[in-house]
Amino acid sequence: MVGELFPSDSISEILLNIASVIILFGPAYLANTGAMLFGKWIPDLLKFESHKIDLGRNWSDGNRILGDGKSWEGLFGGAVLSATLTVIAHILWEGRVTSDNRPFLDPVGIMPIESFAYHADPLASAAIIGFTLGLSCMIGDSCGSFVKRRRGLRREGDVSSRAPLLDTIPFALAIFTCTALLFEDTIFFEESVMPYVIALLILTPIMHRLTNILGYKLGLKSVPY
Repeated sequence: MVGELFPSDSISEILLNIASVIILFGPAYLANTGAMLFGKWIPDLLKFESHKIDLGRNWSDGNRILGDGKSWEGLFGGAVLSATLTVIAHILWEGRVTSDNRPFLDPVGIMPIESFAYHADPLASAAIIGFTLGLSCMIGDSCGSFVKRRRGLRREGDVSSRAPLLDTIPFALAIFTCTALLFEDTIFFEESVMPYVIALLILTPIMHRLTNILGYKLGLKSVPY
């Protein structure tokens, strides 16, 4: 153990800890961007139809099960992007596992041999962590979409529905639940990190809103939510 990774002795320390957690979990959060890239942007660019997870079928309430926004390409593409970014993070910040190294911490810096993600090659460990957390993000996001459609909130084609909590909390909870179940012995679940994981969960809807506004202004989204 490296000692208390996230000391909270001042406001500046607390803000630094929050920034550290955002960067640490950033690749998993950005799986949603990977889903848009592989599920919509690339298919639109190359003029092919992505494969919808629900096969276009409706639930018993007459609404789509998941909708056009959820494809197999997006599901696994998001996980692949998360894995890639986690590998890059390890390469950039290898060995940075103390409080002095914040906010840029090595995602595989604390990796006991009994860990689910352990591999003799740390790049493989980084890929396992990134892919698993990215996939959990996409599964959580799909669960949120399922609930939205049961409430009659649809998103088909370029038409989106506004549901800030259902668009964010399910994927965040899925990431943190997966972390607790599979990566409790890694840097992601180090004891002093936990209060800031909760803070990140609270901040997630705000961060999601800001990134959507930015995407809208850059022309990447048809609506700012």
